[in-house]
Amino acid sequence: MSDFAQDFVAHLEELHKHSSAAMAELRRSLGFAPGAYPPAYPYVERFVAAERHAQDASRLALYVVAGLYALHPRQGGKSLAAGLGELMRQRDGAGIEQRFIALLGADAENLAVYLRQVVSLLATGDLLLDYATLLRDLHLWLDPWIDPERRDVVRQRWARDFYRALAAPAGETAPPPAND
Repeated sequence: MSDFAQDFVAHLEELHKHSSAAMAELRRSLGFAPGAYPPAYPYVERFVAAERHAQDASRLALYVVAGLYALHPRQGGKSLAAGLGELMRQRDGAGIEQRFIALLGADAENLAVYLRQVVSLLATGDLLLDYATLLRDLHLWLDPWIDPERRDVVRQRWARDFYRALAAPAGETAPPPAND
C-alpha cells in the first residue's frame, strides 16, 4: 500500500488516541455526502491534493474512510470482505451475505451507506479492518472516469476475499487477501 494511504491511516490513529471530538465529527460526517460536512474538513483536507476538485474520487475516498475509521477504529491486516466472511462464519448469518452482495452492487452514490452498514457489522464482531487498502479500493470505485472493468476488479477481489474467509476451516484465520 502506498505511503500516502499509510500516512492517512496513521493520522486517523493519532486522532483516535488524542481527540475524541475529532472522532465524533468524523462519525457525524457519515450522515452527509462524502466531503460535505464542514466540521470534518480540518481532519481530512490537509490530505487532499491542491489540484483535486470537490467531487474528486480521491477526496471522497478520504472522507469515507475517515468516517468509517471513526465508526470502527480497529486498524489491521484484513480486508473488509475477508472480515465480513469471517464474521459470517462465526455467526452463521445469511443476512451478512445479503448485505455483502448489496455492497458489491452499490454504485458510487450509495456506496458510503452500504459501507457504513458493513463496518458497523465488523464493529459488533470487534474485527480488524485494513483501512489503507480500503482507501485504495474506494479511490477506484468512486472514480466516474475509471474504466468499469477496473472497478469490477475491486468487486471481484472483495468477493474472493469474502468467500475464501467464509470457507476457511473453523479455528483458522482467513487466507491473506487476494492481490490484483
